Amino acid sequence: MGLLSINPLNGDKIQEYNEDAAVDINNKIEQTHQSWLKYQLTGYAQRAALLRRLAEILTYKKEELAKLMGLEMGKPFKQGMAEIVKCAAVCVYYAEKGEQFLADQYITTDATKSYVSFRPIGVVLAIMPWNFPFWQVFRFLAPALMAGNCGILKHSSNVTGCALAIQELVKEAGFQGDVFTTLLCKSNAISDVIAHPLVKAVTLTGSTAAGKEVAAQAGKSLKKTVLELGGSDPYLILKDADVPMAAKICAEARLINNGQSCIAAKRFVVVKEVEEEFTRLFKANMERKITGDPFDNLTDLGPMARADLRDELHQQVLKCIGQGAKCILGGNIPEAEGEHAFYQPTILTGVKKGMLAYHEEIFGPVAAIITAQDANDAIRIANDTDFGLGAAVFSQNITLAESIARNKLSAGSCFVNAGVKSDQALPFGGINQSGYGRELGMFGIHEFVNIKTVYIS
Repeated sequence: MGLLSINPLNGDKIQEYNEDAAVDINNKIEQTHQSWLKYQLTGYAQRAALLRRLAEILTYKKEELAKLMGLEMGKPFKQGMAEIVKCAAVCVYYAEKGEQFLADQYITTDATKSYVSFRPIGVVLAIMPWNFPFWQVFRFLAPALMAGNCGILKHSSNVTGCALAIQELVKEAGFQGDVFTTLLCKSNAISDVIAHPLVKAVTLTGSTAAGKEVAAQAGKSLKKTVLELGGSDPYLILKDADVPMAAKICAEARLINNGQSCIAAKRFVVVKEVEEEFTRLFKANMERKITGDPFDNLTDLGPMARADLRDELHQQVLKCIGQGAKCILGGNIPEAEGEHAFYQPTILTGVKKGMLAYHEEIFGPVAAIITAQDANDAIRIANDTDFGLGAAVFSQNITLAESIARNKLSAGSCFVNAGVKSDQALPFGGINQSGYGRELGMFGIHEFVNIKTVYIS
């Protein structure tokens, strides 16, 4: 069986793609390297012009591309449109800022002249997930191309159509040769790709288990990796929070992308004084979200990406209930015919240490509410995790909230009175079991370059 693309709305087969043989994969890597030998010689102005053209094409085709995402992995159409707009924006951002970020940095030493130069390294392998099938790729691809690197993509099999669409978009923008190539292969072929001498670095967005495996394989060949892995993001609701505002933002943050996001809100750590009010308003906001056909503009929540993922999610919910959590909303698989991979918005209360929802990432529209005695207890609970991707604090005492976000929460991104999100200008990534390295901003473009010292006596 090749690479299957299945419509999660109804289970219908969209298309099956033939896998690349080992010789085809090697040829693609070698062709991309040959393209890099020429592309690295281009100037920043030329690269910037190509990225701007790519942004224009993305903007022009945003409806078509959003429909493709909806078809392959169930993303609501309006969210798919926003994802493509974001992809265009990151291309423009690096077109505007890339030369500045990569400018030589002169440093005074005993030399006549000494400086640091940021040089491209070659072909970078990107292993990407299905949940943001365009954005996850473009947040790597835009800085990589601006830095003078080339890329090869191993995308999730269920979004192969999206992967091939990105390859065509790059060609249509005018990038010459094979500066970006999609590999049609399954995960069992990746170790050989990582080991290939022409592949110089690897970036992966995925599960913690996948990150450990890729890091181990890359380590054998001494290759740089950037890993953006799972998360169990805590949202702290303190006693002086604007609870109606917090409940609204938290519901949106839990259900974005059908609940399938590494930085979606997962654990809601609520100080006991406001727990009753927050739970009531949060439930009301969750109930208001419209579940349905992702191609309907009114839809907030489409199907999960695959039926097997939905079934795994349901088993996690049942285990939590068996451990003592109370389900106050959802918790059921829809029985209506045609609802192939849907799962209802679900809220678990009474979640405590030792329960699955307290410790593990739940990748779907399921929220876990955990009671905290006070702000310090909320901080303790938030940090009582192996993950460290994102976190948020809700409080009307901005000075206190900022201090907690800056100094006391163990996460790569901490937000105050807002849901965690990625921004093209800010570094994005995690710590602990959520990975290492950063994407986006100035730090992201510096991950895959040779930071070269030049010393002239």
